[in-house]
Amino acid sequence: MDVLFWAGIALIVYVYAGYPLLLLLLNSVRGGRAVRRANIEPDVTLIISAYNEEDVIARKLDNSLHLDYPAKKLEILVVSDASTDKTDDIVRQYADRGVRLLRMPERGGKTVGLNAAVPQARGEIIIFSDANALYDRKVVRNMVRNFADPEVGVVTGESRYLIEDGDTSTESENLYWRYELMLKKLESALGSVVGGDGAIYAIRKSLYRPMQPSDLSDFVNPLQIVAQGYRNVYEPEAFSYEKGGESFEKEFRRKVRIVNRAWRGMVSMRRVLNPFRYGWFAVQAWSHKVLRWWVPAFMAMVLFANLMLLGTHPFYQASLLLQGLFYGLAVIGSARRSTRPMSRLVYIPYYFCLVNWASLRGIIENYFGRTYTTWETVRQQ
Repeated sequence: MDVLFWAGIALIVYVYAGYPLLLLLLNSVRGGRAVRRANIEPDVTLIISAYNEEDVIARKLDNSLHLDYPAKKLEILVVSDASTDKTDDIVRQYADRGVRLLRMPERGGKTVGLNAAVPQARGEIIIFSDANALYDRKVVRNMVRNFADPEVGVVTGESRYLIEDGDTSTESENLYWRYELMLKKLESALGSVVGGDGAIYAIRKSLYRPMQPSDLSDFVNPLQIVAQGYRNVYEPEAFSYEKGGESFEKEFRRKVRIVNRAWRGMVSMRRVLNPFRYGWFAVQAWSHKVLRWWVPAFMAMVLFANLMLLGTHPFYQASLLLQGLFYGLAVIGSARRSTRPMSRLVYIPYYFCLVNWASLRGIIENYFGRTYTTWETVRQQ
């Protein structure tokens, strides 16, 4: 039980603190791998995935048409996943401005749409985006400059979440996302980021490989390209803005779906977990993704071992008290999740437990045969 307790503690600490510190140490010792950027202007296709986005698609297209890039070199292609609202009609109104619409004959999900859209894209570089993600004007230039480096196959940008007054779930997501961005920056400096960002990432079209409908495209697609020997680099000066899930319940459902599909994708791409073949990148994939997804199991392991060790030493009484306090605050957060604003003392433990329960549930659902290929956006739920 002692071994079980301390192993669980060590794994949790490693995932959230040890791994970032290891990245910092390696960056300071080895130095970062520079990206040979240059101001190039290749043909680019911006692929926008959409399903029933009538409320936001016009704003997205206006935003895309005003990006700082030569109009003749920027193709805008909207993939409609058999939308049933006015999305397609709105997109057709932009046809005279060069916007193309690819309507899928039946709803199959984002990945199916991308498999159909990429072969039709005219650009040498493909940028993937969502209908609700508004781009900074210099996004295209800041992303494509990285492809001047022949070793770069993927460029991952930065999503920023807009916070409205009292929007506690989005504020929590921002805290979590800032931590993720720190990891991306450190990973990129050493070689490659693990995964992409579906709202804002770019690839060389020649490196795209068709995916299974259930694959999480912005996770599997970058892994496929890294497996081909190219880098996935982080570009902090390419960013987009979008609204968060608005409520903890919506964020929970989104994260369950993401982990479910990402776990399935990691199983299909499990070769990248082999350190003898992929070196340091395999360590990153284990540390940033696999072990992170299993943190709830480690938490349960620590709690179980702690209960078994009660009475053997006063330390275990104190550690159980601390765990009880942490989970008690999470329970209070759950009871007050609709309260705005919510104290950080409460919502941080609650959000931490929520994220980890979503990870565990996503993996469990996968093994019970539940897959996600289509879904409603958090704005439609």
